[in-house]
Amino acid sequence: MSFVPSDWLFTPVNVISVRNDLHRDEIAIPNHWQLPSVKACLAAHPPQIVSWEALANFLKTACTRLTFSEGAFEPLAGHPFYPGAADRIRVLLHTLDTFKGCFDVEGKRTEEGHRLFTDHFTGDKAWFSDSSETEKNDFRRELTFPHPDLPDETLFCTWHGKVKTPQMRIHFSWPVRDDDPLYVVYVGPKITKR
Repeated sequence: MSFVPSDWLFTPVNVISVRNDLHRDEIAIPNHWQLPSVKACLAAHPPQIVSWEALANFLKTACTRLTFSEGAFEPLAGHPFYPGAADRIRVLLHTLDTFKGCFDVEGKRTEEGHRLFTDHFTGDKAWFSDSSETEKNDFRRELTFPHPDLPDETLFCTWHGKVKTPQMRIHFSWPVRDDDPLYVVYVGPKITKR
């Protein structure tokens, strides 16, 4: 990133790397000096996440359309950190965040919202799905969470996003509406294991 004014207002910047006085590499590094370009670059290259706590902090800031319960990420505590699972959780929550924003001025789902619903909420390989009726009956207590905004109420959150390795779930309120918060109440190991 270059500052304005400077002699570096061009891209790419060619850098020569010399190793052991024998090997020279010329590397073209993209350069940014305008704020929109810097923001786009940062969005395209989010920081590397190295812990569940860092993941939670990042997603709570990045997914502004979602309402996370205070303890949503607590189930991850004490479990080994898996970078692949963290990346998948990030993709799922960004998708959910985008889906929450897909409503027009009348509160109806937009074309993009319908596409996301078809691509990720339906079919055999859906990223998000509802729990089976058996799971809803057998795990009713485990799938009931304190309401993030109403202390004396609970939410029965059977809809979930799926991480396969290791098996993790993201439970959230359903249906997704323009005028209601989308609560994310649980991010952690699969609850409905038999």
